[in-house]
Amino acid sequence: MMTFQQEFQLLLRACYPLIYIPTPEEERLEKAIAQCAQTLQNRNIYTWDFVDGYQDNPNNEGVGRRNPLQALEFVENLPNSVGGIFILRDFQRFLEDVSVSRKLRNLARSLKSQAKNIIIIAPQVQIPEELTEVLTVVDFALPTATEIKTEIERLLAATGQSLSDSLIDELVRASQGLSLERIRRVLTRCIASHGRMEPEDVELILEEKRQSIRQTQILDFYPATEQISDIGGLDNLKDWLLRRGGAFSEKARSYGLPHPRGLLLVGIQGTGKSLTAKAISHHWHLPLLRLDVGRLFGGLVGESESRTRQMISLAEALSPCVLWIDEIDKAFAGVEGKGDGGTTSRVFGTFITWLAEKKSPVFVVATANNIKALPPEMLRKGRFDEIFFVGLPIQGEREAIFTVHLSRLRPHNLKTYDIKRLAYETPDFSGAEIEQTLIEAMHIGFSQNRDFTTDDILEAASQIIPLARTAQEEIEFLQQWAAAGKARLASRQSGIGRI
Repeated sequence: MMTFQQEFQLLLRACYPLIYIPTPEEERLEKAIAQCAQTLQNRNIYTWDFVDGYQDNPNNEGVGRRNPLQALEFVENLPNSVGGIFILRDFQRFLEDVSVSRKLRNLARSLKSQAKNIIIIAPQVQIPEELTEVLTVVDFALPTATEIKTEIERLLAATGQSLSDSLIDELVRASQGLSLERIRRVLTRCIASHGRMEPEDVELILEEKRQSIRQTQILDFYPATEQISDIGGLDNLKDWLLRRGGAFSEKARSYGLPHPRGLLLVGIQGTGKSLTAKAISHHWHLPLLRLDVGRLFGGLVGESESRTRQMISLAEALSPCVLWIDEIDKAFAGVEGKGDGGTTSRVFGTFITWLAEKKSPVFVVATANNIKALPPEMLRKGRFDEIFFVGLPIQGEREAIFTVHLSRLRPHNLKTYDIKRLAYETPDFSGAEIEQTLIEAMHIGFSQNRDFTTDDILEAASQIIPLARTAQEEIEFLQQWAAAGKARLASRQSGIGRI
């Protein structure tokens, strides 16, 4: 895979006239462009913004100030023999203007034979439909671990401080996924507060990371406190996860093991699929990122594809991590038939290609309730390490689920509850329905100013109609699909065929 510098230099040599680079890291990008320009002859850099116009040459000082069309005419009027890279900051704001749009399309034709390249720098992709054919979008990734380490060492040298290699590595890992400007800001804040960098500063960096991820409005940094022991039943799935606990270590790389790719958890609502995603993150000590696939879709042309690339870039920058995609079936249901100009199809294509080809340690945990809605490509081998079917808990698993919840709610008098009877009297209840039953029983006890009892739980259970009865056909289809060997069973003793 080409680096940004390699791809950008190739586009310059191939005389791509109009290049669009979405990134919030304006300063770092301009420095990278300057480094690329040094490798080519006859490539002066001209930088324009709306407030100050062109600024790099005394002869051009202020040209195009508050006039984006004049900024483009400046490029056009330079002699053909004069090469240059013309950086236009925030120019995406003017692309809807008919005169600017027309001028860009004219330049796209006239500059093909000249050593001139117009570079539009913008925080995100905002391209009108009429310009999609002439603008080439190039991604500018977040700083690599090497770049972050160099910046940390530069700041250390400036303060005359030295840190152990292990602490520097920890700071680098905590900083991955942040822009260089944010890293500088938070580390400078650490130095200003106590005169040096300390191990405790890792938490400040992580908080900055949470803030940064929230601002993307694509991923959520999800706190995971759930443990594997909080999952009642699902023994096959838990064994599979426990065996892979050390698979992200350097020892595993030396052994020759690839990074685990991910899991697709298919099954009935309320059976612990989302809980499993959180428990994986906690057990493996990896950050948990939650993706709402609906947030990938934007209204502007190219925006959805750009957000998908941004999500992938951010997840890989934060790796090793767990990427949790809840109810993926709802996002990509009927992907081929959606009347959105092929946007959903392109986003889906980008996503599954990344799933199949990713080398980064991003462990994807996708959950789905409706297997019929999932495109067949999602189920193909190579997308995920394993597909597990999570069915309704059998009696022994219901005992385990009641025990987990009651141990948390009433640890001091757990033995007063008849857990075997409770499990026996709640056939076809999911884990979520068992939890709701206990909440209802607590309401009964609280309203009578006493603690809730086994009888209260049984009374609450009698008032709940489980999903297994209200959605019997859908659940039977899921069970038959799993019984046909399409997925591995999450439980050692499956409840398949009991409805």
